[in-house]
Amino acid sequence: MRRITSLLAAGVAVGTCVAAFAAAASAAVMGGNVQLGQTTTPLVAPSCPTGVSSSNCTIILTRVTAIETVRDGVAYPTRVKKAGLITSFTVGISQLSSSPTTQASYIQYLNGAYGGPARVGITIMHQGPWKRGEWRWTALTSSPMYLVQPYLGAVVQIPLATPIAVKAGQVVALSTPTWAPVLSIDVNSKAFAYRQSRTYNCSSPPSTNQALLTAGKIQNFGCNYPGTRLEYSAAEATFPLGKAPTF
Repeated sequence: MRRITSLLAAGVAVGTCVAAFAAAASAAVMGGNVQLGQTTTPLVAPSCPTGVSSSNCTIILTRVTAIETVRDGVAYPTRVKKAGLITSFTVGISQLSSSPTTQASYIQYLNGAYGGPARVGITIMHQGPWKRGEWRWTALTSSPMYLVQPYLGAVVQIPLATPIAVKAGQVVALSTPTWAPVLSIDVNSKAFAYRQSRTYNCSSPPSTNQALLTAGKIQNFGCNYPGTRLEYSAAEATFPLGKAPTF
């Protein structure tokens, strides 16, 4: 597995990266840095478990927004605890196959079936409005959706050109308008779980794009997947005590 510490190392313009972190530093001066979603299990590029056939290797997230609800027994590990700025996010992306020919055929199929190359971004959400029997969340804002297809088999850190302001209680979710191989399957069902932004036919890919990329969109995250780990985290630059702005 490769680990790319940032897309800068893979060719992102230096000016964009510097601008992103300069903005974060000036706004969160003298604050701390938090890795939301980081627990005792490190992020990895997912792979099919031994003995699982490719037809049953459900490591592909398609056309949804997803929230990791439990990671290593920690509830909502990407929940913000203190106001700050999300400056980057990290995602583990499966290689799909060790055979270049087989991988190329998988990519061709997935691109055609799900609307284009693998892309991911983050969506900031808060829970509610409350409705009995539903897991409703409201989208607040989203990052751009970044092309990650060139980084299959890597854990990639993606800097945000414009950091996103967050406050306590909000949650960082992972979105893909197309597809992304970011799921580690057949893990401990009591220690790991995530939910998708849809409510029915949860054992099959969504027939339409249900990623939450519009501010104010409310969705019931009714599809629950215990025993699956969503491979992402987010870096937050927090504000010093008493210095958080109003937003």
